[in-house]
Amino acid sequence: MTDQPDQPDRPDRHPALGLDDVVHQRVRLGILTVAHTARRVEFGFLRTTLDLTAGNLGQHLTVLEKAGLIHIEKGYEGRRPRTWITLTPAGEQALRDEVGHLKRLIHQIEQGGSP
Repeated sequence: MTDQPDQPDRPDRHPALGLDDVVHQRVRLGILTVAHTARRVEFGFLRTTLDLTAGNLGQHLTVLEKAGLIHIEKGYEGRRPRTWITLTPAGEQALRDEVGHLKRLIHQIEQGGSP
């Protein structure tokens, strides 16, 4: 996460400083959002929904998995191999935090001033 331990999320701190580079990237934010809504999402559904190649999606899933934000489960549905993605508790929290910072940014823009 971008927030430094010695720099708590202060009200006077610009909301953009709280955005998490791992989460905020467009595709990864999409993955987390779809996984949050679906609770358990299949790789092919994510690929189609986010209009990605399998390789590109795989790279983003690796980043999220290494960050501890998702859990990847491989198995079979009938005879077909499948990959399912679920958010970890840390992933749920990271998504909530990101949405909170984005809301603060939107509020700041709409109010035309400070956060």
